[in-house]
Amino acid sequence: MTSPVDEGRLLPRQAAVPMPEPEPLDESSVRPARPAPPVSRRPGKRRLYVLDGLRLVAALMVVMYHYVGYNRTFNWGKNTAVVFPTAHRFAIYGWLGVYLFFLISGFVICMSCWGRTPRQFMVSRFVRLYPAYWVALILTSAVLWLRPGGSKLRLTDVLTNATMVQEGLGVGNVDGVYWSLWAELRFYLLFAVVVVMGLTYRRVISFCIIWMVAAVFAEQTHNDLVTMVADPDSAAFFIGGVAIYLMYRFGSRPELWLLIVASWLLGQFQMDGLVSHASSVAKNHISWTLSMVLVTSFYLVVIASALGKLDFFNWRWLTVAGAMTYPLYLIHEATGWEIIRHARGHVSPYLLLGSLTAGMLVLAYLIHRLIEQPASRWLKNWLTPAPPAKPSSPAA
Repeated sequence: MTSPVDEGRLLPRQAAVPMPEPEPLDESSVRPARPAPPVSRRPGKRRLYVLDGLRLVAALMVVMYHYVGYNRTFNWGKNTAVVFPTAHRFAIYGWLGVYLFFLISGFVICMSCWGRTPRQFMVSRFVRLYPAYWVALILTSAVLWLRPGGSKLRLTDVLTNATMVQEGLGVGNVDGVYWSLWAELRFYLLFAVVVVMGLTYRRVISFCIIWMVAAVFAEQTHNDLVTMVADPDSAAFFIGGVAIYLMYRFGSRPELWLLIVASWLLGQFQMDGLVSHASSVAKNHISWTLSMVLVTSFYLVVIASALGKLDFFNWRWLTVAGAMTYPLYLIHEATGWEIIRHARGHVSPYLLLGSLTAGMLVLAYLIHRLIEQPASRWLKNWLTPAPPAKPSSPAA
């Protein structure tokens, strides 16, 4: 009788069992290894202050378009091409500043929400958009109501504008500049889907491709819902900004260059209709070629910022410029036009233009410091739940 120990031993004269030779490997049946996703070169969120400066440039372009390029004789009493014969030729291209905004927005939104939860993303967008917007809405509505002759604004329209989704509900904007906020809001809602899934390089690339394809198809469907969601007029620029951020974070890669070029090509296609509309508004010829030169320069300067070529402009004080941009954009149009109509007969046009623009910048800064900042902090604390309290340990 053997013991359990004996059963586990090899007998000294046990014959070796021959092992079968392995069959030749069928290389066609071997699946290639999936390439690893690119590694982030910049896991942190180093702020590119130069983008704050570019945002102010974009806002001032829009301001000059509305004050000098926008051909409304009701404002200055005569054609702006007559009042500002030289400046008008440049100001009529100021509307393109909105598309620089969209390009930077794609970059900044992707950067600011990387690594955040969906709740953190939605809270950050809410506190960024709404406090200054509500202040501007109240200010503009008061100006329109109190001006001589009053305004046909209805209280229900103003309250609907407070939601920022008035265009989706078929309600007109209290101020014309609010149209771009509807485009921004749709971008945030679309990008929130990727945030819920969890941001990764592959998912963001897939999001950009799917959105670009949807924007192309929206042109042919002639379906209002598809067009509203895909937003073909603006999609290319948001997508371009997102792709440039991926280049900033993960480095220069062939697929990113292809995506950026594709967004630029789609953007130039949309620019044909946008230029035609801008020409009818400005009542002056606007060159598609010059418009595309400006749009291309927007792409190049944001790409240069992402690749570190403009780091010598990365001045910290430019955060002040960036902070004024959003309030300035919101308050300048309707209120500025009303000031022009009342002051044009008492001040020379260029002095009025300069003092009005400076005054709007000061007002925008005050709104940011005195209202937007404290309101945003309060809203963020209110909307962010406190962490659960740790259970106290029992007394020894």
